[in-house]
Amino acid sequence: MKPLFHKKSVSWFANGGIVAAIAAAVIAVLSGVGARLGWWHFGIGFSLLHWSVYIAIAAAATSLLGIIVTRLAAEKQGLYRAIVGLVIAAPVIVIPLLWKQTVQQVPFIHDITTDTENPPRFVAIVPLREDAPNSLEYGGAVIAEQQKQGYPDIQPLVVNSAPAEVFDAALVVARDLGWEIIAMEKDENRIEATDTTFWFGFKDDVVIRITPQDGGSKVDIRSISRVGKSDVGTNAERIRGFLTRLQARLG
Repeated sequence: MKPLFHKKSVSWFANGGIVAAIAAAVIAVLSGVGARLGWWHFGIGFSLLHWSVYIAIAAAATSLLGIIVTRLAAEKQGLYRAIVGLVIAAPVIVIPLLWKQTVQQVPFIHDITTDTENPPRFVAIVPLREDAPNSLEYGGAVIAEQQKQGYPDIQPLVVNSAPAEVFDAALVVARDLGWEIIAMEKDENRIEATDTTFWFGFKDDVVIRITPQDGGSKVDIRSISRVGKSDVGTNAERIRGFLTRLQARLG
């Protein structure tokens, strides 16, 4: 006599896939958070991130098998677990791969400025970078040419407003962007600040220089990373974002 109810068992692939996916996601998050909080060196964080991708790939493959098994075998359940495992694993795989793709597409530099011939110089931030691997000395024509090829749009902003007005607006924009203001020398029309990246907590330093020009002002900005040979386009994006907001604020 057949039982009226047949108890279904959860597919091992569905369970294994979601567990591995969650583990991969946790490792990926901790890779950057741990580096930001000083639990380990960012190099260890990168290694953890790499391992999280491998685990996520295995999780995705296992979850796919879970989807197949639960659809083909009537006695197996866990379809939704397998789908969730796949959904969790996907961004853990995709985000670092997109990051790696960006590294290959942008110039392998970490010092970006609107004035490559006479870059704005840091003053107040110099002591804060005593232990930084990257120097504040500009790399010269080689770096300038790489920037020109990779970021031809990074140019000074020329506005009709007086330097004092531009200075005040620039200070507001920098604060709105969450930058830590290190120096605001209105007599010299210079602002220095530090921006900290969200995930790994990398510190990049920024200097803004405002000079009178043709009854208005010219704004130059330089953004440089303290560590890392490539900034993955972060400094250029920071400059674009700042200048766009400043121009909008000044009308």
